[in-house]
Order: sequence, then C-alpha cells, then structure tokens
Amino acid sequence: MARTEGRRDEEAVRRFVEQFALSFSELGVPRMAARVLGALMVSDEPGLTAGEIAERLGVSAAAMSGALRYLTQVNLVLREPVPNSRRDRYHAPDDIWYTASVQGGVYQKLGDMLNQGVLAVGDENSPAGTRLADMRDFLFFVQDEMAQLIERWEKTRRAERRKRAG
Repeated sequence: MARTEGRRDEEAVRRFVEQFALSFSELGVPRMAARVLGALMVSDEPGLTAGEIAERLGVSAAAMSGALRYLTQVNLVLREPVPNSRRDRYHAPDDIWYTASVQGGVYQKLGDMLNQGVLAVGDENSPAGTRLADMRDFLFFVQDEMAQLIERWEKTRRAERRKRAG
C-alpha cells in the first residue's frame, strides 16, 4: 500500500484490493469473497457492515451475502452483531492465518477427508492408497507442527512490533 508522508493513497489501496483478490482467486478463493477479504484487510475501522463493504467495492449489497457466508465458514472473517441493530459487522481477525489454519482445523479436516480416500481405494498399499496416505500424513504433520510454528511467529511478531514502535 502506497503512502505519501503518512497519508493513505486510496487509489493505491483500491488497486491493492483488486490485486489481492486476483491472487487469492488464483488460489481457489471465490473472486467476490477475495475482494471482500481484501477490503476488510485494508480497513482501519474495527469492522464493516455488508453495506459498507459493498459501497467500498462498488457492488450491490446482495453480492455480499455469499461472499461473507463463505469467509465466515472458512474462519477468515468474523461476524459480530451491531448493538441495537439488525445488522452485523464483519472484520478480519488480527491473527487471521492462525485462526483459519489451526483453529479452523483445515489441515486436520483435509487429512480426515484424505483418509476416507485411502479407505475408498482399499488401503495404503496400492499406488493410489500410497499417494493419498502420503498426502494425509503430511497434512496431519503440518497440523501438529503448526502450534510450535505459531508460537515462534508470535515471538517474532511481538519483536517486530516493538522495533517499529521504538
């Protein structure tokens, strides 16, 4: 994100959100969901309503429903009710990658699904079973290692924030 003398460059922010969305859509995230996630990531507000997100992206509020549902289901966005209102406010958590990968159990869920594939092809001894079991075992390994990795990341993140603040 470009800044000039501490000022936010809204045109650069808009271009970044679109590039962010393109990159994430290439990874399999639905394009509108990727745009919504990008808009939330660059927001300085504590959260935005579906209408506010739609306005920032220049799309209809109706386009937000599926995108926000997808993002909340995969733990990339949190939904909170607006007090004394029927509306909800959405925000990307500060620990978004930890939330999505570890708390959401993404690796565990994929590993469990792959285990079903191993069972479906008979066992781990066939060529297909070996491929599926290797992938399953890798994902279970990543899930187990993630806790240590997140701990190291938190230490690094705290140190970097202290350096930036100091």
